[in-house]
Amino acid sequence: MRIAFYCPNKPLGHPEPSGDQSIAQGLVQALENEGHAVREMSTFRARWFWAQPGGMRQAMHGCAEALCRSLAWRPELWLTYHSYYKAPDVIGPWLSRLLKIPYVLFQPMYGTRRRRDARTRPGFYGNRFALRAAALAVTNNANDRAALERIVPVERLAYLAPGIFPEMFSRDAVAGRSVRARYGFTDKDRLVLTVARFRPGVKWESLRFLFRSLALLDAESLSLRLMVVGDGPLDDAVRREASACLAGRAMFPGRVPRRELYAYYSAADLFAFPGIGESLGMVYLEAQACGLAVVALREGGVDQVVADGVTGMLVATRDHAAYADAVSALIRQEGLRHAMGLEAARFVRRHRNLHRQARYLAHLLESLVHGPKRPLPR
Repeated sequence: MRIAFYCPNKPLGHPEPSGDQSIAQGLVQALENEGHAVREMSTFRARWFWAQPGGMRQAMHGCAEALCRSLAWRPELWLTYHSYYKAPDVIGPWLSRLLKIPYVLFQPMYGTRRRRDARTRPGFYGNRFALRAAALAVTNNANDRAALERIVPVERLAYLAPGIFPEMFSRDAVAGRSVRARYGFTDKDRLVLTVARFRPGVKWESLRFLFRSLALLDAESLSLRLMVVGDGPLDDAVRREASACLAGRAMFPGRVPRRELYAYYSAADLFAFPGIGESLGMVYLEAQACGLAVVALREGGVDQVVADGVTGMLVATRDHAAYADAVSALIRQEGLRHAMGLEAARFVRRHRNLHRQARYLAHLLESLVHGPKRPLPR
């Protein structure tokens, strides 16, 4: 099956990494693994385009770009990843109708309050049009389902749990020791790892919360060290905050390509990222696949990717002391930490495995193109 693919929020090859981009890239790879051909039809980034100088002209160019590619390739289905009020799909609904092929949305979002604000109103209506045009809307966040049911008929709505390719993040003891040696960590050091983009908003809030929570611990007695993987526009501010809170116990290796992250997860004893405002958080799945227990806040969709009390600890409130206590407990209790790490790897393999999710998604898409088939066990 030939699948036309489009990412309104961020093209597949955008230079700034993010969890959404990782999901989109994984989705394409998963469908290709199932034997389907997938091509990106446009690189037009729709994020706030109506408020940008020349944005409407760029949107028209994106539509023309997608039309030319579609007419040349003749896809059988259109799949758009992540349409919402900030980056609505203004291409797929029209071209799929023109080409007379099914239109599918993966990870759409919907909220009626966005039509009340003049700044967000154009994006709201664009996104609403896309949702109404969809033959199928697939969400990977259970928290979004109730809102989507307000506009998408339940028979055209499906849920698919978030997932990753576990083999990309298998624990590698040799690679982990190499990373520890490179940055001067000893066997006695208890290394806490966090991975994030250093950007304003919730990522900065999470990093600051983490640093200030760890500052409450007796780092010396715990032999605690922190490694912060990532970069971004707030690089200087993040480093200053870490230095002020942790007095030289934080290490910054910079941005690490996703294909190399397994070595850093393998070097760590524990993964900690609060996840303030996090819709899901793919880094939690990556860390767990590498056998790391996780400490996070119970916010957003984090409890969909971390099993509280089984694969990690989710702190109920934004309380620095409570978060610090959870980190301390897992550092001090080596047996519990290792047991959670083993369960974490099993959890990803069995329940958050993108190979398994892709088979079910492919089945849904094939049914739209070729007609209903016998239900596939999930």
